[in-house]
Amino acid sequence: MSDTPLKDLPRPATVSARIAPAAGLDVLSRHEVARLRDASSGGLHQLLRRCALAVLTQGHVSDDPRTVVELYHDFDIQVLQQDRGVRLELTNAPAHAFVDGRIIRGINELLFAVVRDIVYVATQLEAEGFDLEDSSGITHAVFDILRNARVLRANVDPNLVVCWGGHSISRDEYEYTKQVGYQLGLRGLDICTGCGPGAMKGPMKGATIAHAKQRRRGNRYIGVTEPGIIAAESPNPIVNNLVIMPDIEKRLEAFVRIAHTIIVFPGGVGTAEEILYLLGILLHPENDSLPFPLIFTGPRQSAAYFEQIDRFLRLSLGDDVARHYQIIIDDPELVARQVIKGVERVRQHRLDSKDAFFFNWALNIEPGLQVPFRPTHEAMAGLNLHRDQPKHLFAADLRRAFSGIVAGNVKLEGMRAIEQFGPFVIRGDSQIMQALDALLASFVVQQRMKLPGGAAYVPCYRVQVD
Repeated sequence: MSDTPLKDLPRPATVSARIAPAAGLDVLSRHEVARLRDASSGGLHQLLRRCALAVLTQGHVSDDPRTVVELYHDFDIQVLQQDRGVRLELTNAPAHAFVDGRIIRGINELLFAVVRDIVYVATQLEAEGFDLEDSSGITHAVFDILRNARVLRANVDPNLVVCWGGHSISRDEYEYTKQVGYQLGLRGLDICTGCGPGAMKGPMKGATIAHAKQRRRGNRYIGVTEPGIIAAESPNPIVNNLVIMPDIEKRLEAFVRIAHTIIVFPGGVGTAEEILYLLGILLHPENDSLPFPLIFTGPRQSAAYFEQIDRFLRLSLGDDVARHYQIIIDDPELVARQVIKGVERVRQHRLDSKDAFFFNWALNIEPGLQVPFRPTHEAMAGLNLHRDQPKHLFAADLRRAFSGIVAGNVKLEGMRAIEQFGPFVIRGDSQIMQALDALLASFVVQQRMKLPGGAAYVPCYRVQVD
């Protein structure tokens, strides 16, 4: 491997262009435009540039968000407010986002979704005065962002399936996610994922074929992401409704508030974080009576993966935790049939309780799962990873441990912290730490930490026993 910096290596062709929105964004205020153009620490330009570049580089495969940034180091985006509305001026943008000099319509829509969400979070949420230290205030902020992105639809029966899983999965696992998506699509279900490749793309791809066969229109392929993740998991081309939440906690809350069922495919630490986040909610006594269908599934080759996950969850949170999920191996049709049953239970409960179909207001989420966790070395070492506490609180701290590992693996801030101070130290009960270390080691062996073919994985963590 050459030591030449990426920015000095040959790269694909680039295009400079000025584009108008295909749909969804008409005008911005002068103040909003100024903040989007401001490259200072108080401006939004660098955030806009990073997220826009992720959209423009759909299909780029890398776990290191720095590769794209360095490869297109001279890319720039400027927001212009003209008499005819908003325009985006792109300089040295990836040429594969264009066909015969015209930007691909889907990429155009996602680019303007980026602008919409960055502006809304930075200006409207501030103007509305949401209390983002209060549980209710955070939930209402999540609702407002989703409503502004036109994700929430009234007068529509429950039909939204959230699919979680890894971007670094095997070919067999990817094909299985497509088969499940196909069965879901045949049954008229819409798909929401984290918007990236792998298990986030497969269900959408399968569903598109099924929706076409059923001549179904108005299909929703919702991608929910956040600025720290989007650079490593660029939106896949099937996503037709992109939402960028301000942080991982609001992203996770958005998933569980709009989901009518959640399916978990094989993944790595990010998927484990999502599982523990949801279980931290479902284990809360106030949520005990709420139906929330949760299915773990994968091909036969992934049976051992789910056995490991199940074993770790039972060891950490007790055998009773298993009543909150169902494991189905190598049976896409059964998964889809169980989803339909689960969605009907959710529908009936919402009718009985007079709750909205489009947003799960009744779900109680503790502030500890809502307030952003900053994975510093001090915060990671200070996690309470002991079983002498309520199970929902223990699940929440386990989730933070996995969140820190995700940050150290793929988020710029976390990667820089690891480079400067070394691996995160994770401490806790002897039995739990041994199980955690074994689970993480299995992820490394199965290439669930980095994409196959990349450099050897160097752990960003060190597990210690108290």
